[in-house]
Amino acid sequence: MSIAQDEPGAQFRLSMLLNDTRYRGYTFQAVALLALIAFMAYLGVNLVQNLAAAGLNISYQFLGEPAGYDINQRLVEYTSQSTHWRAAVVGVLNTLLVAFVGCFLATVIGVFVGILRLSKNWLIRQLTSVYVEIFRNVPVLIWILIVMQIFIVVLPQPRDFKGANASASMWFDAFAFTGRGFYTPKPIWMDGSWVVVAVFLASILGVFAFRQYAKTRLYRDGVMLERFWTSLGILFVPCLVVYFIMGQPIGLDYPALKGFNFKGGVYMRNSFIALTFALSIYTAAFIAENVRAGILAVSKGQTEAAASLGLRPNRIMNLVILPQALRVIIPPLISQYLNLTKNSSLAIAVGYMDLTGTLGGITLNQTGRAIETVLLLMLFYLTISLSISFIMNIYNNAVKLKER
Repeated sequence: MSIAQDEPGAQFRLSMLLNDTRYRGYTFQAVALLALIAFMAYLGVNLVQNLAAAGLNISYQFLGEPAGYDINQRLVEYTSQSTHWRAAVVGVLNTLLVAFVGCFLATVIGVFVGILRLSKNWLIRQLTSVYVEIFRNVPVLIWILIVMQIFIVVLPQPRDFKGANASASMWFDAFAFTGRGFYTPKPIWMDGSWVVVAVFLASILGVFAFRQYAKTRLYRDGVMLERFWTSLGILFVPCLVVYFIMGQPIGLDYPALKGFNFKGGVYMRNSFIALTFALSIYTAAFIAENVRAGILAVSKGQTEAAASLGLRPNRIMNLVILPQALRVIIPPLISQYLNLTKNSSLAIAVGYMDLTGTLGGITLNQTGRAIETVLLLMLFYLTISLSISFIMNIYNNAVKLKER
């Protein structure tokens, strides 16, 4: 060990990079980084040379060529004459739709089941345990196929809604759940509808502001404000008032049976519903265990202390247990969100055209550009994974306990 490390004013020497413990760690990290860069550069040069020897080159010009195939579900305008890049965008949006809806449903179901697993009711506790064990120990692909088959076999077909001998009927004359997919009313945007939407978005911000204010009053003054009904009022009352003042600028287009199928409304394919639902209930089983572990990590004395103050069980859970349990729940929850997003690549098993089915499937087969398409797939999943981790880490830092 160099004597220089004990002398703060000693002059820096190159030998200190190895002999001085203050710099040795940085030296090893720099050497490892340079070695990694050199190795990756070697692989890249080797790849380019081999492709050139085989008469191939990396090019993304195929993205501007007509795709020549249809996509059964799309959130943006697309035809078979659109470019491969447009097809990839449709696939990206389809993947993000499954990931967003799936993560939301999985969180709701997982938190609910996780809390019920600690219920004092023996039957509820055992039923939720059976759910968790069954779904955790069966591959997600099998659940996707099972749910898809159940939808096809159990749900009625559109022809069952027609005629005097119809064996099925629409819910509230607005919703139809069939083996082909789900049909729901579609909003019709007219002049002035943007005002209602703007008020609704402002109401959402108002709900968050009110709940933050209620939490501040509770922690600062010990005053417990009623939050549920007040939040509902803030969310819906201003929107309804503006809606009627503006002359009801938002209408609904209801699905109706015409011929052999429903027309109008919003059509959600059975492949999308089956995939999203299967991923949700599968991932929810893992989230439930994370929630249960987080709650059990909170000292039992916290519950007893809150109960001694006269708090009801639901208040104890919302105000005392869950805020402390989040520090244990959120880190593994991030992994479950990432797993659900990546598991959505199994969509092709039920005919749902996500990015893997468009760019990594048909586009790859038509153009033969395997390296280019795989690199784009890797880039997308890497970007979405890092984005989810970044957002959830921000949330984790926002809700973690602040020590005084």
